[in-house]
Amino acid sequence: MRKKMIANLKRVIYVIPFLAALLTSPVQAQDNKFHIYLCLGQSNMEGSAPFEPQDTTVDPRFQVMEAVDCPNLGRVMGNWYPARPPLCRCHSGLTPADYFGRTLVANLPADIRVGVINVSVAGCKIELYDKDSCLSYIASAPDWLKNMAGEYGGNPYARLVEMARLARKDGVIKGILLHQGESNTNDTTWPSKVRKMYDNLLKDIGLEPGSIPLLAGELVHADQGGVCASMNRIIATLPQVIPQASVIPSDGCTAAPDHLHFNAAGYRLLGARYAGRMLAILGYKPDQH
Repeated sequence: MRKKMIANLKRVIYVIPFLAALLTSPVQAQDNKFHIYLCLGQSNMEGSAPFEPQDTTVDPRFQVMEAVDCPNLGRVMGNWYPARPPLCRCHSGLTPADYFGRTLVANLPADIRVGVINVSVAGCKIELYDKDSCLSYIASAPDWLKNMAGEYGGNPYARLVEMARLARKDGVIKGILLHQGESNTNDTTWPSKVRKMYDNLLKDIGLEPGSIPLLAGELVHADQGGVCASMNRIIATLPQVIPQASVIPSDGCTAAPDHLHFNAAGYRLLGARYAGRMLAILGYKPDQH
């Protein structure tokens, strides 16, 4: 009996410092006033237009989590930085995410910060973000797309999930921004493919089904001679498939000479429209957009 009591006492003596360490060690608390948005798509979300001097200053309340290592920018994957462009990969351009974030912080209370994570690949189909077909899609893709996907460890969908899980330690994921469809033009199954991506993404991040909005932008509009403008009719049906989806109009958003991409002014306006819709969802009225 005596030996058993001594053994139990030793266990208690061992456990007490361990419990004390748990109770006294600092715990990183989630900041409910740090609103985080996931951005994905192809070249127009990646950012095709060169950014201009007016785009290089930004409110420090707007942050970007780098999804790749960018030595040229002094950025390391998984860390937050002031959201000066580029917001996608190391040499990308201006994107709707730029003026989405800028418009949000200009209209939200001063104690709210905004963060974006942008995992986009120029020229990709929506199948790139299908967790079940991503790798086979990349395997049959041209080398230029493989190289871009390679910057995300060969699996952009998995990288987006990885970064989103990491970001949830710092703040609250409030929505998803999508701009994709040029490579799926006239694909009537696109809305259902987006639905699968949306459902899987929330599940893999650990969010409740249907718990956050999805904002999907129109492609370059017919009023700008958009070469893929016919896809906008299909994009318009997305809220019928995903009740949490909103379509962001692109009419009047000026285009680059190729009529496939927006120019810098077009990205600024489109990004502000994404923000205007998100502000309305959050219950705020933007000053202007």
